Amino acid sequence: MVALSGGVDSAVAALLLLREGAAVEGLYMQNWEDDDGYCTSAQDFQDARSVARELGIPLHRVDFSTDYRARVFQYFLDEYTAGRTPNPDVLCNREIKFGLCRAYAQRLGAKRFATGHYARLQDGSLHKGLDVNKDQSYFLHAVRRSQFDDVAFPIGDLPKSEVRGLARKAGLPVFDKPDSTGICFIGERPFREFLGQFLGEHAGPIETPAGEQVGAHRGLAFHTLGQRAGLAIGGRRGGESLAWYVAGKDGVRNALIVVQGHDHPGLQSVALQASGLNWLCEPPNASFEANVKLRYRQEDQAATILPRADGTIEINLHEPQRAVTPGQFVVMYRDTQCLGGGVIERTHTERF
Repeated sequence: MVALSGGVDSAVAALLLLREGAAVEGLYMQNWEDDDGYCTSAQDFQDARSVARELGIPLHRVDFSTDYRARVFQYFLDEYTAGRTPNPDVLCNREIKFGLCRAYAQRLGAKRFATGHYARLQDGSLHKGLDVNKDQSYFLHAVRRSQFDDVAFPIGDLPKSEVRGLARKAGLPVFDKPDSTGICFIGERPFREFLGQFLGEHAGPIETPAGEQVGAHRGLAFHTLGQRAGLAIGGRRGGESLAWYVAGKDGVRNALIVVQGHDHPGLQSVALQASGLNWLCEPPNASFEANVKLRYRQEDQAATILPRADGTIEINLHEPQRAVTPGQFVVMYRDTQCLGGGVIERTHTERF
């Protein structure tokens, strides 16, 4: 069973499995109600139908929108309410795609479950996709090891350009369909307006670290660390014009903390703590060296990982990193192997 999303990656995944001689069926999952024109699920389903028709395979459809709201979207809202910046795509993979969807495929009789992710499985371990610009192992790090037992990533060894070339040669109608960006329920809609529908506005002061008020915000949830745009405060102070950046949030006082200058020390972190760990290797009991990603698209950063008895980890970064954000995920790697990851809880300007 191939999770057909209506995009080129999953279409080529199905194509390659057919060429290997596998008996292939497609499964389209809907995770959001297409109620306002921003979510593209209706068009995506039609594209998945066109792909299945061209490949000559059956296509099943399942609606997980209720489960998605309960397991992913509520988490998204809860994290923003707490003043953090979540990444719901990580939870969607664990709870929906490799949780409910994989289980649904098994109930339909599937022996294996495949997706169009740019990732690889080698000897039971998760590895980065060959195309480093498209690698999606970051988004898969929270999937439990057992959920990969019957999984295949047919395009994990291919660059994106070759994937599109295969789709074009095979006459797949989505060969030139643009890559999807972001998560379905946000789409191209104004983010602040969308979030405000669910969380409302909670105005408060914008302050410097010294407590000087320099403006007002409409809600801490609408801002994230390192943000420059949308603060609506001037940059000139003391005869010098420097842009303001979000450096912190004081949830108790509902205050947004800002500093001036892209490279201000208040935006730099050399250590962090993470919880909610999911290990895709044998959990270590002593400190070790690894590379980490603190956000998707970021280059790997060298670090020393310190496991703690309470199941959390402390991470000392070898080089300071800008705008490390609580609520985001830190993912650990050894070369191409993904070791697992967790949620960033706190950041520090001094090493442990």
